[in-house]
Amino acid sequence: MITVRPGSHMYRLLCLLSVSGEYPSKSLDILGDERTIKAMVHKMEAVQNIRLYLDNTIITTKIFNISGKSDMRTIRLYTNALDILKEIHPDAFGYYKESFPNNKFSGDQFHIRRKHRVGESIAMCMMADIETAPYILPELQKKSIRLVIPKTPGYYVSYNFKKIYEAELNKIMFTRIIGLLFYPKGCYAVYNTRDSVMKWSGMGEIKARQEMSEIVRMNAGLNEVTSVILFGTDENIALRTLIDSDKSKKKQVRFDRIYNAIHFVPLDQNGIELLKILTLPDWHEKLMSALFSSESRAKGYGSIEFDAYRDNKYYYSHFDGDIARLIRFKEALQNQELSFEVLCFPWQIQFLQGYLGKAASLKTIEMPKVMKTLGIDD
Repeated sequence: MITVRPGSHMYRLLCLLSVSGEYPSKSLDILGDERTIKAMVHKMEAVQNIRLYLDNTIITTKIFNISGKSDMRTIRLYTNALDILKEIHPDAFGYYKESFPNNKFSGDQFHIRRKHRVGESIAMCMMADIETAPYILPELQKKSIRLVIPKTPGYYVSYNFKKIYEAELNKIMFTRIIGLLFYPKGCYAVYNTRDSVMKWSGMGEIKARQEMSEIVRMNAGLNEVTSVILFGTDENIALRTLIDSDKSKKKQVRFDRIYNAIHFVPLDQNGIELLKILTLPDWHEKLMSALFSSESRAKGYGSIEFDAYRDNKYYYSHFDGDIARLIRFKEALQNQELSFEVLCFPWQIQFLQGYLGKAASLKTIEMPKVMKTLGIDD
């Protein structure tokens, strides 16, 4: 007998599928111990007796349907098991039925890959304690300027934007943006490049940013969207993306010209912890205050990107994974003969060595130490 209990692996996957509809089998490790979760999913592909936690009734059905091969292997809910969604929230079942009519999904590879990118981003946010459920989050609107977003971090996936402006959906439907992540006093556009070099759509992404800025202005009291969370499988993808951007002949539509900050977040436990940092209120000021004394910190803007100066050495922090700023930093170093030290997490060092070479020395600080200083429970 299986009981659906809050906090269990199955409960977590049900919450995820209630929003994303499907999820890539190869990315179950984001949700916890991969071996344990895969065994659970495999078991739930067979008919089981399921005890519903809320009303103590029993249903006999399988829960998950898995189809496809290799990267296209996808996890979906079995049609006869949809009532189980009522276990996670009273409105989850209704939202799912409206979003995925008749529990039917496209077999087209483009649509599956996009759903997988969305699903992985939802999983990352869920594991970072960010609310992702549209049936819990306040609904966004474009009628008047008012504070709609919650006081705590919340992630809105892109296909819910069509409820705001159906007629203007074509402004974002062909771009790679997959959502908006709000946090106190800030917002990120969200992209997921997975295991491929990020290819930006140039003017299409600029138009999408303008449209997202309008949603942010109407619902969060912010002027525009200037920052991005860019998910990817690992730091090698970040390195390849930067090297590819260096070759771009159209600098005006390069991603670091579209957005001021691009925070690369790996699709793993390190990325989950980084998300917790990046969604703190005033996270940048807290991070800089934790790292450097007020006397040593950079004042204002100059020709060189740096965060502090002491003992005849410049210091630059890459803890936030901002690759757009890193491009500006590297470009400024080319004509300088100054001493620089870059601070980073251990898992970022290979990427920085590959991109910066010997232009600056690197120093690592363990992530738990930084998180403890910021008051985040690991």
